Amino acid sequence: MRVLIVDDDIQLLRALRINLTARGYTVLTAADGRTALHAAAELRPDVVVLDLGLPDLDGTEVITELRTFTQVPVIVLSARTDSSDKVHALDRGADDYVTKPFGVVELTARLRAAVRRATATTAGGPDEEPLRAGELTIDLAAKMVCRDGEQVRLTPTEWSILELLARNHGKLVSRTQLLHHIWGPSERKETSYLRVYLGQLRHKLEADPARPRHLITEAGMGYRFRV
Repeated sequence: MRVLIVDDDIQLLRALRINLTARGYTVLTAADGRTALHAAAELRPDVVVLDLGLPDLDGTEVITELRTFTQVPVIVLSARTDSSDKVHALDRGADDYVTKPFGVVELTARLRAAVRRATATTAGGPDEEPLRAGELTIDLAAKMVCRDGEQVRLTPTEWSILELLARNHGKLVSRTQLLHHIWGPSERKETSYLRVYLGQLRHKLEADPARPRHLITEAGMGYRFRV
């Protein structure tokens, strides 16, 4: 697995390179946002680990630029602990958020989960019929969604959520099920993350995001996809 780590803390870059290389990862590094964008375009890493406090660009700007040309999973690694910072990063297209200080074991678990979401094969075979819901066509075999005939680009995490809801269309999917499906059976309790991702999906897929027809919130319980 090729990991691009973006941080202006040279000691941290060196420590992560040593630890991740010892675990079998190929580690690429960048100390600023512009170098990171160039490396992501030229070297095509499998996952990006990104600090928000960079010397030239804010990390959220880097995420925005990345999303113009790649859907590579992005894990934010930052000392910023305010929930608004986390929501802003996720809203820009990040797939996960790890706060400093952190453990290498935790980080590698997040790396595996992020890449698994991006590369996992679907349960259905190549002959699986696309799911049609109003103006939406969700091709689960091809991992693609179209709205009014136009393909909609989703991040790996957005697709992972939509896929689980679509495969269980009409059924309630609990918040715990979604959290475990996305990040694995951890102690993660940031259900606010789900609200961010569902908001992003509604803006991309619903004709009226404020009055969704398909991506329905069941207050206090979870979410439901309605065809």
